Amino acid sequence: MQIDLKLQHQLLALETEHDVHAMIELTAPTLPADRDRTPLSLALVLDRSGSMSGEKLETVKRCAAYLVDQLQPTDELAIVTFDDTVDLVVPLQQVQPGQMKAAIAGIHDGGMTNLSGGWLKGREELERTSADGRARRVLLLTDGQANQGITDRGQLTGLASRTAAAGIGTTTIGYGADFDEQLLTDMADAGGGVGWFAETVDDAPRIFAEEFSGLVQLAAQNVSVEIRPTGPIEVIRVLNDYPSVGLSDGVQVQLGDAYAGQRLRFVFELHVPELAALGPAKLAEVVVRYVTVGDTVEQHEVTYPLMVNLVSADEAATAIADPDVTEEVTVLLAAKATEDARRLADEGDFDAARALLDDTTTTLRAMAASSDRGEQLRKKADDLEATAEFLAPGVHDAMNAKRMHYRASEMKRNRW
Repeated sequence: MQIDLKLQHQLLALETEHDVHAMIELTAPTLPADRDRTPLSLALVLDRSGSMSGEKLETVKRCAAYLVDQLQPTDELAIVTFDDTVDLVVPLQQVQPGQMKAAIAGIHDGGMTNLSGGWLKGREELERTSADGRARRVLLLTDGQANQGITDRGQLTGLASRTAAAGIGTTTIGYGADFDEQLLTDMADAGGGVGWFAETVDDAPRIFAEEFSGLVQLAAQNVSVEIRPTGPIEVIRVLNDYPSVGLSDGVQVQLGDAYAGQRLRFVFELHVPELAALGPAKLAEVVVRYVTVGDTVEQHEVTYPLMVNLVSADEAATAIADPDVTEEVTVLLAAKATEDARRLADEGDFDAARALLDDTTTTLRAMAASSDRGEQLRKKADDLEATAEFLAPGVHDAMNAKRMHYRASEMKRNRW
């Protein structure tokens, strides 16, 4: 794992209070070409409630059959369906394509949405298999609200978090306009997986393909970072949307799993009080932990110092901010602006929502001109401009709100 620490401002003025941004960038290792891929243990949990009837359910069944075809004989798969009841269609077992695809073909629509029951049954199946050298993941797909079983968002998110700590991740796929996007992204974030949005039936095959592509390239699991400030220095906040836990001496951030070559970035803000000694100063220790899987399972822990140079006010005033950190901070502030614009639109203040998105797209386009990620930044600006066209009475609806929610989430998770 390659680990880089950067401060937005490497030179700070002596005897002056500062709020400083720091960025941690983790790059997962590539996998040897001759290495057998990590075996998978997956629980596919499918909503078959009445609202999934017709083209939705048929598309999902085709995607499930596609997934079966991609798996190897050493992989394991369980298939669970839920409406107001939960059915274990295929118990966790090594892949048998014919039997499994026949079971998928027999799935039909039913009643209400016991989301928690379906997810819990998927988790229960994966708990039956050993974690040694395997990637275990629940893939939950739904188009509705959790209205049976456990329905409390905090309780479900807590369950996903504890399950991830035990080595079982959760990926969620929200389908259409009627599901609870906050619940599904919260569960995926806490579960160390990915929160996907399938706006139309055409999106589902792409999502299944991308999720599978990531799983077979798994390079590190349970990636976490602890930030331990030195002396009077304090962590103000983490700007990304990763789950974090306050510790007696700092904060721990859970980044989930990392795929081969994947770059994970997050930014945090420190409050630095007046410091009186010129020269290098340690602001914090950063502890990175992760597990690698493959022929053997290995735990890794690496500690790095986060250093700054204290200089005169005149010298600090001439220092140039780090462009990578500045760009990442701007992207994260754009994500926050997108969330705020959605809230304003939901409240009916469309003029303010459009103005906020206009300012955000202008900022992203200006940054794109000098960025290595210029094409991506321009694409994100284009997406937000398209979203802004829907910010009007009678036009902004649940689907547009979900677009805004997931676009903000992608920026906060570096998935864009």
